[in-house]
Amino acid sequence: MKSIFKPVIATLLRWEAKAILKKYNPKIVAVTGSVGKTSTKDAIFSVLSKEYPVRRSEKSFNSDIGIPLTILGCQNAWSNPISWLKNLIQGFEMIISTRPYPEWLVLEVGADRPGDIKSVSEWLKPDITVLTKFAKTPVHIEFFKNREEVIKEKGYMVDVLKHDGVLILNADDDDAYSFKGKHNHKTMTYGVNSEVDVHGSYAELYYENNHLAGMQFKVEHAGSTVPFIVKDTVGQQIVYAALAAITVGLSQNINLIKISEGISSLVSPLGRMKLISGVKGTMLIDDTYNSSPVAVHSALDALSEVKTVGRRIAVLGDMMELGKHSVEEHKVVGEAVAKSADILVTVGIRSRQTAESAMDNGLSEKNIFQFENSVEAGDFLQNLINDGDVILIKGSQSVRMERCVEELMLEPNKAKELLVRQEEEWKKR
Repeated sequence: MKSIFKPVIATLLRWEAKAILKKYNPKIVAVTGSVGKTSTKDAIFSVLSKEYPVRRSEKSFNSDIGIPLTILGCQNAWSNPISWLKNLIQGFEMIISTRPYPEWLVLEVGADRPGDIKSVSEWLKPDITVLTKFAKTPVHIEFFKNREEVIKEKGYMVDVLKHDGVLILNADDDDAYSFKGKHNHKTMTYGVNSEVDVHGSYAELYYENNHLAGMQFKVEHAGSTVPFIVKDTVGQQIVYAALAAITVGLSQNINLIKISEGISSLVSPLGRMKLISGVKGTMLIDDTYNSSPVAVHSALDALSEVKTVGRRIAVLGDMMELGKHSVEEHKVVGEAVAKSADILVTVGIRSRQTAESAMDNGLSEKNIFQFENSVEAGDFLQNLINDGDVILIKGSQSVRMERCVEELMLEPNKAKELLVRQEEEWKKR
């Protein structure tokens, strides 16, 4: 029944979404790539909302159901048919009503399998397409023949960009930059390593009262340089997300000062390098939304740069959906851990390769601990950690590493506010 129910709901939602787009004609920003979509989407929202009424994808609503839900302004009804019916009624009311509608939609567009984005591109025509970053071993590659197929799939959002639209590319990523000039669109670029329209520099960790508090960097555009600070999150990914958002703002002639105000108000996405106070005077870097090789290495780079009187602890769960690349990629992560962390705690069968590799590359066996699930790891860590320790926690969605964060956070009563996957449907799993 469920296999029949889902495509029917998806078809109805898509029909309503198309009707709403036709009626209200909002401008659309489509954000795609393999890495950093959600952070980029949220950053773009923070910038555009300083000038326009804007709606963004909730959480990571980036699928054939999630995108129409965003357009309708509805929540995920999970397995509740009554709630799905209410969503459809709400969508129909939007079609026939004269109520106000956002001038802009910022939509995250993802692909789990071949054809996901192609099917969306048949009816979604963006005014701005942002390509964030691809990876040598992309997320979800096990469902594609190769990484070139992944890049091709994401490229459908470039192909359907409106003729007067703007293509925005991460010039530091060769695969994203390769789309420059493929179509006759206005193109703007951003990055930290290249000759670009929007250039970021001097990116570093930001501290308040000697406590890790976020990231700071400078942005250069058209001869002007403006400092930016993003709080409560760390890592290069938030710098790139901000640069993409700044480029979107500039493409719409929003001035850098207004854009700076938008970035300073950015609330980082849950489970994405988010800083959370831990017990015993520790700091948690919560990166538990999902995991992939490129994201793990970026997170470990950030951990290695933290100034702390305590230890740097990496708590890493399995990386899923890597197919034939799984063993090798977990080993490579182990090599990186040996250079960036004092202690490694792994969760899951696949991460045993990470533990073994870390030991082979110089991390002492006495500082490596392995567990079957995230709750066990959290229980153990409560006794291991000390004042001043900085703890990076990361893993793929199914490993549920947010449960480990909940065991260690100073205020567990704020779990619903600060952690991913706190809905009742997730709690039951």
